[in-house]
Amino acid sequence: MHSPTPRVPRQPAAIRTGIDSRLTAELVSVVAGARRRALRDGDRQIDTAHLLHSLIESDPEVRTALGGGPQVARVLGYLVQRSIGYGLRWQGSVEDSGTLAVVRETDGGLSGWSPAAAAAMEGALRRAELRGRALAAGIDLLACLAADPQCRAVEVLARAGVDAAVLSGRISAG
Repeated sequence: MHSPTPRVPRQPAAIRTGIDSRLTAELVSVVAGARRRALRDGDRQIDTAHLLHSLIESDPEVRTALGGGPQVARVLGYLVQRSIGYGLRWQGSVEDSGTLAVVRETDGGLSGWSPAAAAAMEGALRRAELRGRALAAGIDLLACLAADPQCRAVEVLARAGVDAAVLSGRISAG
């Protein structure tokens, strides 16, 4: 005789607070991936290269915008080298492209982010609003990353042969 399985009361869905409530589920996943990557790499903050890496791995629209195939492979190659090669000079330093002076602990869930990464995320939120979207998506974040010529993500793109200004224009054109 089988004993009845006890009923477990349904838990309410987790309430998304702060910045997560304004991102698509896919972009929330990208942010989580960037956070894990920063921790694994021993970096103090999520920076734009962490975000770019996670975007490329997670978002097909981002991979398409980059040109797909070989171009994506080159960008990923540079991003993978980050922890064993040229990216070591970034460890222990704060990425600040001058787009945002200071990130305070109360900045809408962006504590633990480099100033440039926080500015890119805030830009993605504004871009989504301008497009009439309630939630920011990966392509919004990619557009903002590509628009900051001083950020680490653009440095990675340039090393892989991607012209960030052209990429930004292509995304803006739709």
